[in-house]
Amino acid sequence: MLHIVDDEAVVRDALSWLATSRAIAARAYESGAQFLQQIGDFDAAGDCVLLDVRMPDMNGVAVFDQLLTRGLAQRMPVIFLTGHGDVPMAVDTLKRGAFDFFEKPFNDNQLMDRVQEALTNSRRASDTAAVHARLATLSTREREVLDLILAGKMNKVVADQLGISMRTVEVHRAHIFDKMQVKTAVELAGLLK
Repeated sequence: MLHIVDDEAVVRDALSWLATSRAIAARAYESGAQFLQQIGDFDAAGDCVLLDVRMPDMNGVAVFDQLLTRGLAQRMPVIFLTGHGDVPMAVDTLKRGAFDFFEKPFNDNQLMDRVQEALTNSRRASDTAAVHARLATLSTREREVLDLILAGKMNKVVADQLGISMRTVEVHRAHIFDKMQVKTAVELAGLLK
């Protein structure tokens, strides 16, 4: 989903049309406060924000700061749009994690290409966060078994190295596969590479 945050209706409409022409779902907001209120603290998987810098009440940089505070900026890349930006502002926002910075008027194709790249990055970041969340559910012993499985050790070797029975290794292995949502060690290795 592409979130378009701009106080000018004509800009929101034009950007929504551009997104739709590329088969990108879009939602428009007329202010930063409205955007922040409607997104809450949701997952943000596969989302991107086109954010105007100069808006009344809450400017785009303040909205970006809120996304950073909420931990959403990584999974919800921000592309700034402005007719009034300057180099120090662009450098600062990019250093703090903005995905890109475009000056109005912008090239439609270049902007939409960057939006698609940002959406791809957002999906990847979301997938990575999901894998880390699943890893966090593993017990200490399951992590030890996981490390040895990834090292290519057979159950008997894992049991010997950890001083546990082979049956216990099999139980831990089953729990690991279940928690990590995989069926084989090859799938597990692919997920964690």
